[in-house]
Amino acid sequence: MGAVGSSRVMCDNVPGLVSRQRQLCRRHPEAMLSIGRGVAAWTAECQHQFRRHRWDCNALERGQRLLGRVLLRSSRESAFVHAISSAGVVFAITRACSQGELKSCSCDPKKKGSAKDSKGHFDWGGCSDNIDYGVKFARAFVDAKERKGKDARALMNLHNNRAGRKAVKRFLKQECKCHGVSGSCTLRTCWLAMADFRKTGDYLWKKYNGAIQVVMNQDGTGFTVANKRFKKPTKNDLVYFESSPDYCIRDRDVGDTYDLHKHVLFLE
Repeated sequence: MGAVGSSRVMCDNVPGLVSRQRQLCRRHPEAMLSIGRGVAAWTAECQHQFRRHRWDCNALERGQRLLGRVLLRSSRESAFVHAISSAGVVFAITRACSQGELKSCSCDPKKKGSAKDSKGHFDWGGCSDNIDYGVKFARAFVDAKERKGKDARALMNLHNNRAGRKAVKRFLKQECKCHGVSGSCTLRTCWLAMADFRKTGDYLWKKYNGAIQVVMNQDGTGFTVANKRFKKPTKNDLVYFESSPDYCIRDRDVGDTYDLHKHVLFLE
């Protein structure tokens, strides 16, 4: 079986993908390995951020049924999961581009020649992280599932997905190396690099704590705040429709028992 045939078989056997996602998988099969690393990164970050909370993301390691129950509710936990997972895909794809692991991208091609900042002139060099490609790929892949529906929940998920992508780009930083006699820095070579994913996680955690409850506007094209005393959400904010459930209360609809890390969420 050729490479094209094997990638088709692989992509057709990945559960939960919609048609557009399968198309991207077949076109970029090597990107699926990167997305897998992204899933591991955002799952670990989610567990870190919720480590002192009743729902602590450990269910993500023990099966998708419990996660599915959480995501069915349009709560702030669901908003965070959508944002951090979207961010994880951006981070993983961008990193893979810089490391030469993907055929479709490389270092940022726009960062060439000379430029100027507050410290003076410098030359672009090294390998700048191609964050624009990572954002573009993540938008196409992650948002594909939501674009099949144009209901209120789909709009909520799309908003939070975008907030997650923007969070990664927010912490893109310029790094430089000095050249000259005794490190005099008469010449600088600079590049753009993503910050550690923890910075993105910490930022989205703050957005989770300040998430804004919204309702659909009258024409069904966007949001308005549920409580008029609060500000209108920006593209960087997380939004949700429903209040969070009490995660210590038994949920009889799941069918399995999960003994979570904090021993406060009991399901049967």
